Amino acid sequence: MRYLIRFSYDGSHFNGFQRQKEGKSVQKTLEEALTIINKSCVEIKGAGRTDIGVHANGQCAHFDLTQDIPEERVLVALNSIVRPYIYVKECKKMTNEFHARFSVKRKKYIYKIWLGEYDPQRYDYYLFYNKKIHLDRLKECANILKYGRNFHNFVSGSRENYDMIIEEIQFILKDNELNIVFIGKSFYRYMIRNLIGAMLDINEGKYEIQLLKKMLEDNFDYHLSCAPARGLYLDSVYYE
Repeated sequence: MRYLIRFSYDGSHFNGFQRQKEGKSVQKTLEEALTIINKSCVEIKGAGRTDIGVHANGQCAHFDLTQDIPEERVLVALNSIVRPYIYVKECKKMTNEFHARFSVKRKKYIYKIWLGEYDPQRYDYYLFYNKKIHLDRLKECANILKYGRNFHNFVSGSRENYDMIIEEIQFILKDNELNIVFIGKSFYRYMIRNLIGAMLDINEGKYEIQLLKKMLEDNFDYHLSCAPARGLYLDSVYYE
């Protein structure tokens, strides 16, 4: 029986989402809990991987159980084991054709920036930024980055293909908090953090915005700043 779970986690307490030989990961924690519930080994498939320090409000994963257990029982049992730094919000049965990664239609990420006074209790959850925000410059960057582009200068590691489409980039500024929202089908490793770093470099006037345009060309190699992981959240995964 295949199940889909939707869950949140505090990335500051894990060495990333993916299972590792050493260190505590979100995947390993969930698999160990499900193995107890199922009474035999369970492997989960996530909608995507998040790096060390990255958080999630709406990560998703699927898994198969040898027993037909009601969704609510799975939900309650999981949360009794994986708390306090993981919380499963939803559990539902799916067809065997469903795949948490390959069935994704789009994902929503949020990068959180704190513009106010330093607060140690916020450190693991924001980028602290004490420079003036020029929203007009950031929106101009967003207009360049949206739609189909080659993002080879914003990705960690080598790939056969660096093309993708960013459907939307939104800016939500309220009091001392700036949220930058990215929506697209898939995002490559470190991509959003590199995009944030580049946008903030341009916000500060370190580089002209024309450099951002050149960085999207196949034959131009250049790298700007990379924002820290702690401000990044996988907010939602959409299957419809």
